[in-house]
Amino acid sequence: KQILVLGLDGAGKTSILHSLATNHVKRSLAPTEGFNAVCINTEESQMEFLEIGGSESLRSYWKMYLPKVLLLVYVVDSADHARLPMAKQLLHQLIQHNSTLPVVVLANKQDLEGAYCITDIHDALALSDIGDKRKMFLIGTHVAEDGSEISSSMKDAKELIGQLVLETQ
Repeated sequence: KQILVLGLDGAGKTSILHSLATNHVKRSLAPTEGFNAVCINTEESQMEFLEIGGSESLRSYWKMYLPKVLLLVYVVDSADHARLPMAKQLLHQLIQHNSTLPVVVLANKQDLEGAYCITDIHDALALSDIGDKRKMFLIGTHVAEDGSEISSSMKDAKELIGQLVLETQ
């Protein structure tokens, strides 16, 4: 069982995965053309992440993988205000037929000037409309400079994801 990592292109999915896997920052500038699989071992479990690129041509694959996963990690770019309505629409479409799939929303790029704060992201994605029966979490993250250790918010996200995986297995 996998953890599916989705979000619009440019949200920072690959950089987040690299950072979670190595505990060190490695920014990725190239968009994911297709799929990216990463295994992350913690003391408690082995987690297999599957990232699917966020470009329009790849979004049709998102739904195919959804029934096979334990958890959805949805990454949004907190500073890309213009694309938040699209991110919201895609998230709502994805999970409308699966009322129990746990969702972790990572409001990424919190370190950028003009980034929406967590409450603004919560509202922009209308998360109160989808969080009734499911476990849903919203964490603000950022991937700092290359080579540095991951931020405490990234460590929290990794811990939370690990906990959810243990609970759903």
